[in-house]
Amino acid sequence: MAPQAKAKYRIRNWPQYNKALIQRGSITLWFSEETVHKWHQTTPTGKRGRPQIYSDEAILCALLIRTVYRCPLRALQGFLASIILLLGLTISIPSYSQMCRRAKDLGKALKKLSHRRPHDIVFDSTGLKVYGEGEWKVKKHGKSKRRTWRKLHIGMDPDSGEIIVSELTENGVGGGDSQTAENLINRAPKGVKRVLGDGAYDGIDFRRKIEEIGAEPLIPPPRDAVVHKVADPALIKRNHAICEIAGLGGDDEARRLWKKLKGYHRRSLAETAMYRIKQLTGSKLKSREWNRQCVEAQVKCLVINVMTRLGMPIGQWRDVA
Repeated sequence: MAPQAKAKYRIRNWPQYNKALIQRGSITLWFSEETVHKWHQTTPTGKRGRPQIYSDEAILCALLIRTVYRCPLRALQGFLASIILLLGLTISIPSYSQMCRRAKDLGKALKKLSHRRPHDIVFDSTGLKVYGEGEWKVKKHGKSKRRTWRKLHIGMDPDSGEIIVSELTENGVGGGDSQTAENLINRAPKGVKRVLGDGAYDGIDFRRKIEEIGAEPLIPPPRDAVVHKVADPALIKRNHAICEIAGLGGDDEARRLWKKLKGYHRRSLAETAMYRIKQLTGSKLKSREWNRQCVEAQVKCLVINVMTRLGMPIGQWRDVA
């Protein structure tokens, strides 16, 4: 009997993707000439008091470099000073305390992560540790009370891989993922046609919000879900999903088939985006103050979007004997 062929994923654009991977580490990508021209604050703010020396672009550039190269703030100041010296520029560098203070209010300047208008949007969430023991200590000796996490929620475009909207919440925030997704979908660009999410997003209010923007929800109902005889359009679509799964058999295999027929498995791309965030920028938050943590999480998403625009792998599955 001939051995069964195994499928192997092969990247088809390796030369271009390889160049993109190399470009990710280029300091000229993160410290660009455009940023240098906007480094100092030149336009009046219209507020009382001494004007700021450094622009928001300068502080954002510093935080991007900190995230990419994972520098503490003091080391970041020295790193930026050495770059200025090597490039022969005449600009000054903000101190680590200035960068820390300015980061607190930078969230007002970070309005958009991306300018894309996606056809589909996928929601997911993950935890980012603020402080606490490592996994090895917890496995060997158990966890203590001093473990704090924040939850990062994202909405991403499965076609481009870019993160469109994001929000940081406290762990265990009331309402769960679906309530946070309601806030995110209000900030999403217009024209979204399909909204994908796992079972955590099977909230009635969230489904109504999807119906309000004229999109189609692609959210699997729970296994014990029942049909509700109401005239609510959001619940009617949920009822259709329940009946479709029941018509396919109602078991786990029927749910898998339903997901395949609906194209639900594109939702896993959001999990890939979460993995990239943690792998490339770290799974922890360095900041201890809430506003700075929100900015730090958003900067993580900006870094991922920049790397995504440089180039992503394009591949296909091939049978290998």
